[in-house]
Amino acid sequence: MIENKQPKIFYGYIVVAASFLIYMVMWGTYYTFGIFFKPLLAEFGWTRAMTSGAYSLSLILHGLLGIAAGKLTDRFGPRVVVTACGLLLGSGYLLMSQVSAIWQLYLFYGVIIGIGISGGFVPLVSTVARWFVKRRGTMTGIAVSGLGIGTLVMSPLVNWLISTYGWRNSYMIMGIISLVLIISVAQFLRYGPGQMGQLPYGKNGLEEKRYSQTTGFSLQGAIHTRQFWMLGAVWLCFGLSLGAIIVHIVPHAIALGISTAGAAVILAVIGGLNAGGRIVLGITSDRIGNKLALIIGFALMSVALFWLLAAKELWMLYLFAVLFGFGYGGIVALVSPMVAEQFGLRAHGVIMGVIVFGATIGSSAGPVAAGHVFDVTGSYNLAFLIYAVASVIGLMLILLLRPTRGEGRTDESKRST
Repeated sequence: MIENKQPKIFYGYIVVAASFLIYMVMWGTYYTFGIFFKPLLAEFGWTRAMTSGAYSLSLILHGLLGIAAGKLTDRFGPRVVVTACGLLLGSGYLLMSQVSAIWQLYLFYGVIIGIGISGGFVPLVSTVARWFVKRRGTMTGIAVSGLGIGTLVMSPLVNWLISTYGWRNSYMIMGIISLVLIISVAQFLRYGPGQMGQLPYGKNGLEEKRYSQTTGFSLQGAIHTRQFWMLGAVWLCFGLSLGAIIVHIVPHAIALGISTAGAAVILAVIGGLNAGGRIVLGITSDRIGNKLALIIGFALMSVALFWLLAAKELWMLYLFAVLFGFGYGGIVALVSPMVAEQFGLRAHGVIMGVIVFGATIGSSAGPVAAGHVFDVTGSYNLAFLIYAVASVIGLMLILLLRPTRGEGRTDESKRST
């Protein structure tokens, strides 16, 4: 029987801290692909589209298997899922140090790392959502800010490692770091408060027990709502620009005559500001609602992408990085609270996994398309214009979004009406 009195140390905060560290390592290392881009091109002579394809394949698998990871988390809990994915991710980096042919790049990075990173989003944010009812946006923002901090730290670090030890040894070091840290920290994850004899933050007694077990949509029920497909389209628009920027902003800056170190700092600024965006817009969402906070995030990202078309100097690219990083960070922090608000917690992991797959489709198509545009035209401008328009479409869809209705409608969505 769950006691009404909470222990002095609420374990949900440990779950948030563990999630923060795992995000920092998983995504901080994963988003360095753009820094390895030029060394790979220089050694093997592959085209930009061909090289980007491995990253895109990894994102496709991340999205597809993210659905499975969400379902497995709903069934077995996050500790097992994240541990297994950490093992694959670290092993993939170790194998990348031995790449000598394009098929190996696609196997090691596209497949093995793609499977490993599939446990790097949905299982963690879905778990945090189960620990918090009040302050859900804030705690989710803090957890996923680890992704931004990881990018901020890893981008200059990896650039230094490559210049000092070469890209192969750098992948080896990343693999060791990933194996040790992800697997060890994952052991602190717990699926829900019931495992620790506690209650979710902001609920008490039998009310929360009844709420968490019976309220909300199944995946089948969610699929029959307009909101499900609208959110999927929103995240498709978001993913298009995100994937292209993460992979190509460093090569784009270098093509403008900026040094490799300066270009790596741009990626680091995106990482640092997206950490701030996740926390600030996460806190903001608890005060003004998830929808308004998402509107702010998409507006900032849209402005940044249009600004990128005119940005030719380093300071202009830094300003782009500030706006884009803050906006995209906030958007990522809000996907889990928005899914919980619209569809409840009954099948939160798998519903979110399917919706986030929209971002995966965009993120996998975006880098390849941008690389192809550069290969044909010698410039990224057309690709950046298309992705800026896609961001505006995502903003418009959020403006049109309304709360779900029907038998599965959640208490939270009722309050937002």
